[in-house]
Amino acid sequence: QLQLVESGGGLVQPGGSLTLSCAASGFTLDYYDIGWFRQAPGKEREGVSCITKSGSTTNYADSVRGRFTISRDNAQNTVYLQMNSLKPEDTAVYYCAADWRPYSTFCTIDRGQYAFGGQGTQVTVSS
Repeated sequence: QLQLVESGGGLVQPGGSLTLSCAASGFTLDYYDIGWFRQAPGKEREGVSCITKSGSTTNYADSVRGRFTISRDNAQNTVYLQMNSLKPEDTAVYYCAADWRPYSTFCTIDRGQYAFGGQGTQVTVSS
């Protein structure tokens, strides 16, 4: 069974940092593009970042560019989202999603382009 499991969420003060992990189970991430998405209560789902299968190309939403960094370790079968300078408006459930793209040279932060995702991890930014 193909599964993605997010972890690393929690409560952090404004200006703080968190690193989220997206671990694959039942398959290897080598040929999958991975995206990170978030949804806050009462708001639409938002694409946050993505990374191609090789890690050579990344993409970020304007709202997080310069503060968040996506990376992957295919040997560990895990993708990471390093989040710095967190703001209260970053509060949301964050989840990752995967799509098999063995020839990808770019990635999208459109959730509709990903085949499956995890259950998410809560990030709360508050003093």
